[in-house]
Amino acid sequence: MNLINTSLRFGLITAFFACAAFAADDVAGAVEGTVKTVDKAGKTVVVKTADGTEQTVRYVGKKTAEGAKDTFDGVKEGDHVVVHYTEKGAVKTGTEVEHVSKDGWKSSVVAVKSVDKAAKTVTVKTAEGGEETYHLTEAAGRETGKGLEKTGKVTVHYTEEGGKKVVHFFSNN
Repeated sequence: MNLINTSLRFGLITAFFACAAFAADDVAGAVEGTVKTVDKAGKTVVVKTADGTEQTVRYVGKKTAEGAKDTFDGVKEGDHVVVHYTEKGAVKTGTEVEHVSKDGWKSSVVAVKSVDKAAKTVTVKTAEGGEETYHLTEAAGRETGKGLEKTGKVTVHYTEEGGKKVVHFFSNN
């Protein structure tokens, strides 16, 4: 009986670490910038960031009630966007695109204190030493899996909607 318990434990531990390693391959992130090119044939978009770097994000078609739809439908060169993506190895795959208004979004450098995935909120410590709670969009909620509490300071990019601060994405400092 002891051999069976040991084998079962070993199998469960191995499965846990295998799942953890597989999950670590898919990292969620976001990039903000201006669309430089859209290659419909190659299903890629190049986004030029404020610091001049260019990031290529591939996209895939999604099934909707209306049929197949590309993640980047309606995106054109010159658009100011935030592209949410998953990254496996060196390949970034777009999951959502948000157009940034002419007024842009607000941003603040903060230290993440805690993340409440159930409530879809993040509590932060501001540069002034106070605490604030931000609400998360679905895409920003996926990014919280990156261990934000351990990264030190991050920049939250948010809008104010209905008296609430709503985080659209995070960037590292």
